[in-house]
Amino acid sequence: MAGVPTDRTITSFDGTKIRAHWFPLAGATRAKPAPTVLMGPGWGSPGDTNTSSAGVFGALNIDSLRKAGFNVLTWDPRGFGASGGTAEVDSKDFEGRDVQVLLDWVAAQPGVQLDRAGDPRAGMVGGSYGGGIQLVVAAIDCRVDAIVPIVAWNSLGTSLAKARTPKIGWSNILVRVAAGRPVDPRTVRANRTANERGVIDPADERWFLDRGPGALVSKITAPTLLVSGTVDTLFTLDEAITNYRILRGNGVPTAMVWFCGGHGTCLTSAGDLGRVPQASIAWLQRWVQGRTSVATPAPFEFVDQNGSRYTSSAYPLPEAAPLTGSGSGTLRLVAEGGAGPAVPPPSNKPDLLRGLVLAVTPSKAANAVDVPIDVAGRAALVVGAPEVELRYRGTVPAGERPTRVFAQLVDEATGLALGNQITPIALTLDGAARTAKVPLEAVSYAVRPGTRLALQLVATTTAYVQPRLGGTVTFASVKVRLPVAKGITPAGP
Repeated sequence: MAGVPTDRTITSFDGTKIRAHWFPLAGATRAKPAPTVLMGPGWGSPGDTNTSSAGVFGALNIDSLRKAGFNVLTWDPRGFGASGGTAEVDSKDFEGRDVQVLLDWVAAQPGVQLDRAGDPRAGMVGGSYGGGIQLVVAAIDCRVDAIVPIVAWNSLGTSLAKARTPKIGWSNILVRVAAGRPVDPRTVRANRTANERGVIDPADERWFLDRGPGALVSKITAPTLLVSGTVDTLFTLDEAITNYRILRGNGVPTAMVWFCGGHGTCLTSAGDLGRVPQASIAWLQRWVQGRTSVATPAPFEFVDQNGSRYTSSAYPLPEAAPLTGSGSGTLRLVAEGGAGPAVPPPSNKPDLLRGLVLAVTPSKAANAVDVPIDVAGRAALVVGAPEVELRYRGTVPAGERPTRVFAQLVDEATGLALGNQITPIALTLDGAARTAKVPLEAVSYAVRPGTRLALQLVATTTAYVQPRLGGTVTFASVKVRLPVAKGITPAGP
C-alpha cells in the first residue's frame, strides 16, 4: 500500500547490486504525481528505513519529508548495508554513477513527478557522506533540482589532512566505523601510514583529492543550501565556506547555515536544534516544489556559542575593528601537555556524538605559548577565520614526521577551544629565522566585556597526528587578528 516502505535491489552501471528503500508519498498517482527527495546516509551506514529517526548530523527524517509533500528514496551506498561492491568514498565514477542509476529508477515509478521523460523532479538531502554525494551528483547530473548537503566537504585533502597533517583522531574513527566492510584499501593504508609515520603518502593523497568534489563544485547549477557545524572538527566551517564562495561566484542560488553540531560535540548552548530541518525543508519546497512563497533561509545564517541566531545577506560579513593580540615565547616540543581531550562543562547536555569524539576534541593546553587577546571591554561578534603571523626560530632532531605546531583560541573562563577548533601550522625548524602567516579555522563567538581570550601555540593535540618532537621553537613575535562583524544583531534563539 502507498506510504509503506518497500525495498528494491537495483543493478548499477557496472553490475553492482544497490539496495534502495522506497517511501512513496501516500496519495501520489500518475495523475497527481509528487516530487522526490533522495536522502543518503553517513559513512559506513545503510540507507535510513526508520521513518521517524532524525540522524546525528541535523539531517531530516523520512516522515518530515513526506509530510512536506515528497516521495523519499534512501539507499545503502556501495560497500555498506545490503549493497554490493567496494566503497570508493563518494567517487564520481562509482557512487556518483550509482545515484544516476537510482534517478533513472525513480523516473520510472508511478506517482513520480517528471520534468521530462527519464528526468524526475528531484532534490537531495543527507549529512556527511550523504552530503558529499550530493555535491558530486549535482555536478555530473543536471536532473538534480536542488541539494542540501549537511556537514559535507569541499576537499578530502584540506579536511582530512589540513596543512598536509593527518587528522589522526578522525582518521582512526572513520576506519573503525567501516571495519569489516569492503572499502577501498587505500583508506586503511593511508590511516596506517599516518599512525606509523605521521604523514600521508603522496599517492594516497592524490587518491583522496580525486574523490572531490573539489573542482566539480564549479559545475553545479542546482540551488544549494550548505549546512555546516560550528563545532565540526572533521569537515570544518572552511569546507562549506569554500563551496559557498564558488557557488555564489557562479550565480547559483546558494545559502549557508551554521549550527552547533556536525562531526563534533556542542560544549556550549546549541540554540534551536529544529532550525536545520526547518531550513532544509523550506529550501526543498522552494526549489524542488517551486513554491515561491516559501520563506527560505537568508544567504548566510549562523549561531554563536550562546545559541543566538544571526542572519546576513552574504558571507563574509562587514567588518568592524578586529580584536588583536601580540606576544612571544618559547615552546618545548614534547608530547605532554597538549591540547585535548576536552572536559565538558558540568551543566552541558551530552549529544549523540560526544562519546565518540570527546577524546579527539582539543581544549586548553598546559604546554603552550599563550598570547592574550585584547578585548578592551568590548562587546564583539567574532565571525570568520582569525589570522596568525609568526616570527620564529627553532630546531628539532632529524626524522620523517612533519614539523608542526598547532594554534587554537581559548576562552580562559571555560578552558574550551573556540568552536573546538585547532589549526596545524607548518614550520621549518632548521635554526634559521623564519616567518609564517596562516588563517586559522573559522569560528563564531560572541565576546562580552570581561571575556578573557588567548591564542595558544601548542606542540601536540589529540586531534592531529603527533609531529616531530624533541626540540624547541622560540617565537620572537606572535600576532593574532580576530575578525569582528559590524552591524549584526541576533535574529532569534
